[in-house]
Amino acid sequence: MGKVTLIATATMGLESLVAREVKDLGYEDVQVENGKVTYTADEAGICRSNLWLRTSDRIKLKVGEFKAFTFEELFEKTKALPWADLIPANAEFPVIGRSVKSKLFSVSDCQAIVKKAVVESMKKKHKTDWFKEDGPLCRIEVALLKDVATLTIDTSGIGLHKRGYRYLHSQAPIKETLASAMIMLTNWRPEMPFIDPFCGSGTLPIEAALIGQNIAPGFNRDFASEDWPWISKDVWDKARQEVEDVANYDQKLTIFGSDIDHKMVELAENNAMEAGFGDMLKFKQMQVTDLRTKLEYGTLIGNPPYGERLGERDEVEHMYRNMGKLFREELPTWSVYMLTSHEGFEELYGKPASKRRKLYNGNIKTQYYQYFGPRPPKN
Repeated sequence: MGKVTLIATATMGLESLVAREVKDLGYEDVQVENGKVTYTADEAGICRSNLWLRTSDRIKLKVGEFKAFTFEELFEKTKALPWADLIPANAEFPVIGRSVKSKLFSVSDCQAIVKKAVVESMKKKHKTDWFKEDGPLCRIEVALLKDVATLTIDTSGIGLHKRGYRYLHSQAPIKETLASAMIMLTNWRPEMPFIDPFCGSGTLPIEAALIGQNIAPGFNRDFASEDWPWISKDVWDKARQEVEDVANYDQKLTIFGSDIDHKMVELAENNAMEAGFGDMLKFKQMQVTDLRTKLEYGTLIGNPPYGERLGERDEVEHMYRNMGKLFREELPTWSVYMLTSHEGFEELYGKPASKRRKLYNGNIKTQYYQYFGPRPPKN
């Protein structure tokens, strides 16, 4: 197949992190736009990107891009693309779509036209007039933005935030991709202690363990493109062998999570076991204000309640005040990072953040408040 163009999609605010991860994999020609990172790779890049990118939502194969002001243009230009080289004759190829600020605003019509054009394009090479669509999944997307149509095929299948370890979770779990981003935006290193005092189902501690031992986030799951015949099994086997070769299972970690709800603690323990960190991660039922440790120069990351529900705000604000006082007194050498949508967090916490960054937790606009602790003394 040779070179391909890939698009790693990203939650708004995480594009720079995704771009950094892509470059760390060795891929260049990286372009960063709102919600996506585009880059050039090879077949192995499809495998490695799906296995390794911690902060991307999914990896799409870009088939073509062109201006389309009419349905006829959309049909003819879509038909001219090399679909038969990418989609096997028995593949299931549904079409999804979206349209923003474009003359072709009817998404359902665009989907139908693209589907018809792809079928017409594939008929000649595959020498058939009928496609059963009972084989591998090749989900096509037509995305129209300001009259420019981008045609892609999803290589991931299930979103990349689905790591495979979290079969059970809380009602409002933080996505694994956001959890990884929160950790990657800190100064934490594997040899440093790590605490999450609002651990819920354990996502932040588990993602920290994966990062700490350099374990690929996709090591425990499958991807749609594994069934594509033009990406050989050897390419996938080599990519998965790389994952195994570079993992540092001997790296010792000091990671602790706590939650006020004992059911959440049980969930976290079960998910940690599923991820392969059974006895390595420690969880305990406790309030954040009961947190004490003799460890120094660590990193504390939390996704506390935001106080958005009716009747919760006063209780949450009281907790923020006590939390700030406690951390300053009990954890003077620690760096603290808190994600919340509460606009008065800094005042309640009792200290302005060293730095803050806008992030989206689902559809909720939040701020990531970063309080940098002192540098540890040199040994």
